[in-house]
Amino acid sequence: MPEISRFFGIVIRMFSEPGGRHHRPHFHAYYQGQVAVFAIDAIELLGGNLPARQRRLVEAWTEIHLDELQQDWELLQQGRTPFRIEPLR
Repeated sequence: MPEISRFFGIVIRMFSEPGGRHHRPHFHAYYQGQVAVFAIDAIELLGGNLPARQRRLVEAWTEIHLDELQQDWELLQQGRTPFRIEPLR
């Protein structure tokens, strides 16, 4: 699963499934052994859990980078390599 960003100890990855389709564009956020899955289209927590502070950071980062996340999603679904996305600073 390609890593597309990393900030404040949070790792953001997207899963590729060429030939198949996920139901919604999403990414996985990892923090200290915890994982959460966030939808891109509505910035919604789909599953898992992160501490409240890290969840807010991920949601803010997602809002800033919505277009880039959608582009990376499309690249991955075509079997192509996604671009790195600027971390939250």
